[in-house]
Amino acid sequence: MRRKIDRKKQIREVATKLFSKCGYDKVTIKEISTEVGITEPALYRHFKSKASIYEAALVSIESQVDFEDLFEELQNSEDLQYILTSLAEHIIKFFNANEDLYRLLLYSTLKGHSRANEVYKIVRGSYIEFLAKQFDRLFAIGKIIEKKNDIIARCFIGMVFDCSLGTTLWKNFQIKNYTPEEIIANNIPIYIRGLSVNE
Repeated sequence: MRRKIDRKKQIREVATKLFSKCGYDKVTIKEISTEVGITEPALYRHFKSKASIYEAALVSIESQVDFEDLFEELQNSEDLQYILTSLAEHIIKFFNANEDLYRLLLYSTLKGHSRANEVYKIVRGSYIEFLAKQFDRLFAIGKIIEKKNDIIARCFIGMVFDCSLGTTLWKNFQIKNYTPEEIIANNIPIYIRGLSVNE
């Protein structure tokens, strides 16, 4: 028995790859339909326009960043190193496995797409908001010193996202490439020392 193809998903995945390589403006409906192996009229049965395909691709970024279980696991931990390491590993692993999504996220931001702000808030902002709350909680129980926790969280998550870029999209532009493990082992102790309460 032949398995039914989820054509809408297939179109979105093919379009995501094309958009991430060429940008929204350079990709045509004809290219998408050709890559999928269907006619343009058949593609229009699933999506009304190129813009609606792009929208679906951006929405797919939001749905694929699965951090709920991780946040639930970390929300009661008092181990700052475990929290920071787990978040960093999760982000780097996701974007290493989904380089096309990272490219698409960057393109949408650079081009000022109407959903870019919302995607940013969900993808990057969720990590920042979660980490700031953990810093607040750890400060309240005397585990870390007082700082502007939203700034510290933003800087930490920004550093991790930049490291993700370094291990994926920018790997061929750097003098030396580092593994995610090397980056985490080097940088997280710096944050821990800066936030630790001196006994």
